[in-house]
Amino acid sequence: MTQYVWGYLDEYENERADLLAAVDEVFRSGKLVLGPSVAGFEQEFADYHGAAYCVGVDNGTNAIVLALRAIGVGAGDEVITVSNTAAPTVIAIDAVGATPVFVDVHEDTYLMRVDQVEAAITERTKCLLPVHLYGQCVDMAPLEAVAAEHGLPILEDCAQAHGATHHGRIAGSMGLVSAFSFYPTKVLGAYGDAGAAVTSDPEVDANLRRSRYYGMEDVYHVVRTPGYNSRLDEVQAEILRRKLTRLPGYLAGRRAIADRYAEALSDTDLVLPVTAPGNDHVYYVHVVRHPRRDEIIAALREHDIHLNISYPWPVHTQKGFAHLGVEPGSLPVTERLAGEIFSLPMYPSLTRGAQDKVIDALREVLATL
Repeated sequence: MTQYVWGYLDEYENERADLLAAVDEVFRSGKLVLGPSVAGFEQEFADYHGAAYCVGVDNGTNAIVLALRAIGVGAGDEVITVSNTAAPTVIAIDAVGATPVFVDVHEDTYLMRVDQVEAAITERTKCLLPVHLYGQCVDMAPLEAVAAEHGLPILEDCAQAHGATHHGRIAGSMGLVSAFSFYPTKVLGAYGDAGAAVTSDPEVDANLRRSRYYGMEDVYHVVRTPGYNSRLDEVQAEILRRKLTRLPGYLAGRRAIADRYAEALSDTDLVLPVTAPGNDHVYYVHVVRHPRRDEIIAALREHDIHLNISYPWPVHTQKGFAHLGVEPGSLPVTERLAGEIFSLPMYPSLTRGAQDKVIDALREVLATL
């Protein structure tokens, strides 16, 4: 399934010379798999998060899969998370043979209801998996307290929160291990699939490195099963190294657009994003709400504005997860939000003219409802 990436062509034109230089550097080196670009990116990304280790992998889903394996989650275990997330979060839990257990989300921020986590813990619970959604962090202090009381590790899903902070702590630095996606649409995106796991635990790091490379510790000698072929590509790593230096600019661009939307749409009945206390939002997506969402989206298509919904179907309501046996109605806020949320265009290279087009069309449509 081919996907169009908002802002891809604009970003490519702006950064083309550096991106092509990255590809040329890798190809000329002759070191194409687990070479100096991967090692360099891993060190720089770990440093960015104040962590000891980073392990580059082939995509964000496998970053979660390998992280779960690395902390000992497997068949028969339970992992507490949310249904208001991209399906890969839950696919990864299912892939290791564990069962996702869902709690609901806050209506204003769409983030995990940490106050529901303790009641969801059973003797089978093996991990807490908060999703830092849409560009901001879950309330981590109470979650860490619950985790400590029950002796449970926290695996942070940071696929949508590169550079986001929570009371001064950066997303990806607050759990035992964290997982990142660098899919091209992400705040820090590659030019293809890529991912990473970050940790300061040497045993978790060692398990991750073995698992991404067939379970091998030395070439041809498997010491850990199951092993995978989940290596970060050298070309993507070199591109990510260069883009990491530009991450502060990407964040500033996203926040400026969010501020402009807020100023221009504050007098409408559109529900705009709410930043939770202590959070610095990075606006991976700019999610808004309206009870007549579908009418708005249809009307905006007439203005050649095509909007995304993140996410129209909570995970537990999807046919592919029917085996989980989670009844509709069990997560009322999650289910209600799914019928109201949609995303406005959000990427750093979005021009002021394009912003004006979205704002003007949206105000016009809202005025006619």
